[in-house]
Amino acid sequence: MDSTIAILILCVTFVGLIVLRFPISLALAGSSLLTLVYLKVPLATVGQTMIQGMNSYSLLTIPFFILAGQIMSEGQMALRLINLAQVLVGGIRGGLAMVNCVACMFFGNISGSAIADVSSIGSVMIPMMKKKGYDTDYAVGVTVSAAIQGVVVPPSHNLVLYSLAAGGGISIASLFLAGIVPGLILCVSLMVTSYIIAIKRGYTKSETVPLREIPKIVRDGLLSLLTAVIILGGIFTGWFTATESGALACLYAFILTFLVYRDIPISRMWIILKRTFRTVSMVLFLIAASATFSYVLAFLKVPGMLTDLLLGITDNPIIILLIINVLLLVLGAPMDMAPLILIMTPILLPVVTALGMDPVHFGIIMMLNLGIGLLTPPVGTVLFVGSAIGNISISEGTKAMMPFFYVMCIVLMILTYIPGLVMWLPNLMK
Repeated sequence: MDSTIAILILCVTFVGLIVLRFPISLALAGSSLLTLVYLKVPLATVGQTMIQGMNSYSLLTIPFFILAGQIMSEGQMALRLINLAQVLVGGIRGGLAMVNCVACMFFGNISGSAIADVSSIGSVMIPMMKKKGYDTDYAVGVTVSAAIQGVVVPPSHNLVLYSLAAGGGISIASLFLAGIVPGLILCVSLMVTSYIIAIKRGYTKSETVPLREIPKIVRDGLLSLLTAVIILGGIFTGWFTATESGALACLYAFILTFLVYRDIPISRMWIILKRTFRTVSMVLFLIAASATFSYVLAFLKVPGMLTDLLLGITDNPIIILLIINVLLLVLGAPMDMAPLILIMTPILLPVVTALGMDPVHFGIIMMLNLGIGLLTPPVGTVLFVGSAIGNISISEGTKAMMPFFYVMCIVLMILTYIPGLVMWLPNLMK
């Protein structure tokens, strides 16, 4: 069979199903199935590869992290983290924007999800900023941009997906360590941008937190952040695996939300579990479909072809990495983050490793790049959620987000070409 025709069938069918608005998982499975039929590969291979794609102990990490984030989101954790951020940076001019950035970083350390970040922090911060005289578009722009920190800072479950898509040979602990410094750089960059815009628009300082309230706010905030400490501390010290840390984080989140603070009644747990099961089922089916798609790509030797193509254009790693970043930014506009991680990792990882780039370094670059894609229409899910919370149009939200978008692209380039910023902590812990 002609491999060129098979590749065309795979690509055209996949794009066609996406255009017809099929779910991404069905598009992956359907295009893979038709290609394998053309190649006369036994159809039992489809089922075997899908099952094999889900047959990984590390996959348990994802539902545990999702459940812990859902429990914390359902309670008042977002408000407690916002109050803590208010104590730390609220006194600066345009302070509520700074609070927004720091609170999103804190919450990202718990939820590991940009969508959860913008939903929880945005539902509190956007109305609060509007009430204090901030323009609505600015409040939305800051919130959606700051929420992207959740895909970079640990414990991002997207980093777990990347490790699985890379064949499971990349340490999740190393990826989590590698995300800390880039997350801090991104946070500071967004805060500086917020400050400049605040001066330009004439925003004032926020109200000072009364001294008598600070101890309680700090205590509650640190108790909430202890979830991240349990996850990261256990993994980094080697006391338990990423999966075990996720289970302990769920237990701690349950105790803190339902027994210590009693933010919500215990009856809400059933709703949280149903929401978690729904999310996890979609993620697992997506992983299974992506495993089949990756199998077809490997069968047709597409990763090797792409490596030869890019190295045939130029052997300059600076230019090749620029091409890869632009490609991911373009793909991030029409496609969601998780499927892109599962599809593009097996294709691009051989290219960057041929250039001598560490897979851990590339993982962080890919997370930030595809995270930026969550802000760009037509499938900018974080932008859509933030605009809905702020009750503004997508075009207004896009315009307000653009200064932060440019800054994040600059940070992306810095992290791409200065690997020491990403690899310093992983190398130090080794």
